[in-house]
Amino acid sequence: MGQEPEGREPEGDPYEVPGSPLVSLDVRRLGAVVEVTLIGPARGNLLGPDFWAELPRVFTALDQDETVRAVVLAGAGKNFSFGLDLTSFAQRWQGVFSGQPGLAGPRARLHDEIRGMQDAVTTVAECRKPVVAAVSGWCIGGAVDLIAACDVRYASAEARFSVREVRLAIVADLGSLHRLPAIIGDGHLRELALTGKDVDAAWAARIGLVNRVLPGPGEVLEAAREFARQVADNPPLTVQGVKQVLDADRAGKVQNGLRHVAAWNAAFLSSEDLIEAVTAFAERRPPEFKGE
Repeated sequence: MGQEPEGREPEGDPYEVPGSPLVSLDVRRLGAVVEVTLIGPARGNLLGPDFWAELPRVFTALDQDETVRAVVLAGAGKNFSFGLDLTSFAQRWQGVFSGQPGLAGPRARLHDEIRGMQDAVTTVAECRKPVVAAVSGWCIGGAVDLIAACDVRYASAEARFSVREVRLAIVADLGSLHRLPAIIGDGHLRELALTGKDVDAAWAARIGLVNRVLPGPGEVLEAAREFARQVADNPPLTVQGVKQVLDADRAGKVQNGLRHVAAWNAAFLSSEDLIEAVTAFAERRPPEFKGE
């Protein structure tokens, strides 16, 4: 295998993002390239409330900064991300799952929160500067939504991917169902999204989910940086024009799909199957779904 980046010293100069200090993302400048690293703070770089507030701040700043020409997105440590911080969000959405009458208000707030998280991922997709994801270790659920919003994806040989939401009685709602058809095709997406199974980097490369597989985490990060440097050497307005032309046909379709799934989950997320999925996960046992 390749180099292990865990414990590596951060490279580059800190990139100042307006607002309060970041706690879930580390942002550093490497010349005309900026590197954004998921840093948790939870194990496996879980995507918690801080992440969803900080992601759009960071990518809005990068989009508006004309000195930035390309972006690398990576995860700290052994894994890219274990995905959504379910424990944190289960507490926030407790009113929806309470079974008490008068759920219109909590469901409306859930809908707004889903739309806000969708918009956060969309800032990555709509960033005028090309974004390359460097994936090592696990990339699960919401993390797949995130890399689907990137322009290019590289993986290390030990990387693992899972569109896992269906196993938690959730319809994936942050973009993978809408952006991945253009990347891997409808059939491969249905296989991943309907089973929730885990796939390795070799499989991901065969179906086009990742562009390249590198031996180890160090190599995949360097390959992503090299891609970003090559992009940064090209005329910036032309690069931005290429992105805009490529995205023009699908952007409206993606947004329509995101609105649909946000409404669906706001209405149907409060199922007995979801409660069973979360309970079974906490109890480390297989769930027993009843379609209720």
